[in-house]
Amino acid sequence: MLMKAMIWTKYGSPDVLQLKEVEEPTPKDNEVLIRIYATTVTAGDCELRSLKFPIYLSLPMRLWRGFLKPRENSILGTELAGEIEAVGKDVKRFKEGDQVFGSAGMNFGANAEYICLPEQPGEMEGGVTIKPANMTYEEAATVPFGGRDALHFLRKANIQSGQKVLINGAGGSIGTFAIQLAKHYGAEVTAVDSAAKLDMLRSLGADQVIDYTREDFTERGEIYDVIFDVVGKISFSRSNRSLKQDGTYLLANPVSQIVQALWTRMTSCKKVIMETASGTIQDLIHLRELVEAGKIRTVIDRRYPLEQIAEAHRYVETGQKKGNVVIIVEHKQQEGAVLPEAGSSHPHIGLTHRRWREG
Repeated sequence: MLMKAMIWTKYGSPDVLQLKEVEEPTPKDNEVLIRIYATTVTAGDCELRSLKFPIYLSLPMRLWRGFLKPRENSILGTELAGEIEAVGKDVKRFKEGDQVFGSAGMNFGANAEYICLPEQPGEMEGGVTIKPANMTYEEAATVPFGGRDALHFLRKANIQSGQKVLINGAGGSIGTFAIQLAKHYGAEVTAVDSAAKLDMLRSLGADQVIDYTREDFTERGEIYDVIFDVVGKISFSRSNRSLKQDGTYLLANPVSQIVQALWTRMTSCKKVIMETASGTIQDLIHLRELVEAGKIRTVIDRRYPLEQIAEAHRYVETGQKKGNVVIIVEHKQQEGAVLPEAGSSHPHIGLTHRRWREG
């Protein structure tokens, strides 16, 4: 059988993404076949699609994904939410009809109608579990990347109640979850982003917000226990005076900061944590518990159908995204459902009104 998928045909602009019909995957004995109802587009997807990395990163990326162009029928996308369609004979944790959410990890492939994932994933394979009962598929699809990355780095900082945490680039997929998790740990949170996102950051619990286009946080005189740079834009030479002597830098995207970060690590008592976050199934379960307890929620900025995923990439690349951009994957039995207007730009926090096959 054939399925629809957004195929990554070459490295370049969003125009390199083409909707095609490809063979539907068949689950192996240890895998589940998932009918995907919602997936996402993240800044990381856009960076990988264009391959705009320094040469020391772009070369190994080409060796991994394909030197001149991506390998045939490559599909982007890591986050997903959907329903178990079939299970391999060795699968114990899932059954047909289970509603799940999770990640395809570094294998990608979530921007499609179906995907096969192992029940017990390896380190780079993502993994899935039962989705939060109080989230729609659209909402649940936004948690595995931003939620797990935020959880990974904040755990590394070992945040204590009463500590001061600054989050730079707080308005995106990782930052919106990081605000809520830091507050859950008892921290006082300062969130930095553009003016259009400040009200949303306050609504998530930020104690202070800073518009980086009008104010440099390093000139405030505030001293922080942790500085979490989600977007990789802070200057170590300036921000060093804003971090405690034994404070912690968390770098989620340190591509342009590696040299400064290593120098800071060698010449001071400050901790610098820069690594690839590798989430686990237990992390997903922990996030689900926090969602169901009302401790964290998601922000959805825009929704696009699978057919308009190139437009979603263009929007994410503007840097204006508030929280998450969701891709809705329609299936034949859903043809009667009313889709929200493609690219609708109404940020929503919490539950949506659309509940496909969820009762």
